Amino acid sequence: MAALMERWRTAARSAGATDPAAVDAAGNELVERWREPHRHYHTIEHLTAVLDVVDRYASTASRPDLVRLAAWCHDAVYDPRAPGDRNERDSAALAGTLLARAGLPTAEVAEVRRLILLTAGHLVDPADADGALLCDADLAVLAAPTSGYDRYAAAIRREYAHVPEADYRTGRTRVLSALLALPALFRLPALAARWETPARANLTRELTTLTP
Repeated sequence: MAALMERWRTAARSAGATDPAAVDAAGNELVERWREPHRHYHTIEHLTAVLDVVDRYASTASRPDLVRLAAWCHDAVYDPRAPGDRNERDSAALAGTLLARAGLPTAEVAEVRRLILLTAGHLVDPADADGALLCDADLAVLAAPTSGYDRYAAAIRREYAHVPEADYRTGRTRVLSALLALPALFRLPALAARWETPARANLTRELTTLTP
């Protein structure tokens, strides 16, 4: 956890944060949120996986530290009972509060909020390199080997344990169908070449288990 917190501090400082105490307080709050007991997929492990992809392909972004901050905050608010894009909007609002307290310049705070909101539908302008990197990193699990994808799908079901099976199948079918309808799941050429085909195969395979 110490190494993870140092990644947060480094990104915040590099992005322009000026209050070290507020940076630490924000990082601690975010870690606690990512460790909430109702989370089964949207956990510290997911956060770390997203950050790892961002770090690996940071050269494709114009402001990689802002992408890192958006990764930290993109699921900071996660309530499986929330409707629509409420979690993304609330996560963006929380990011705005925490980063402003840390002294991040106003324009940078606004950009982090914008990036977080992109993760609601993963629709990104091809010219938006920073948005592409964040969304590609967020969806990386879709291209996991079969066993890893199945663990992800099972963890999502546990997060929605309060939803009756028939309703879950309907809702999950809607989510998977929306993803498959995207022109591309991954925008960065290096990731698209490796991940697009296995991701679509995983989504299609799960979809067949949800429909009669």
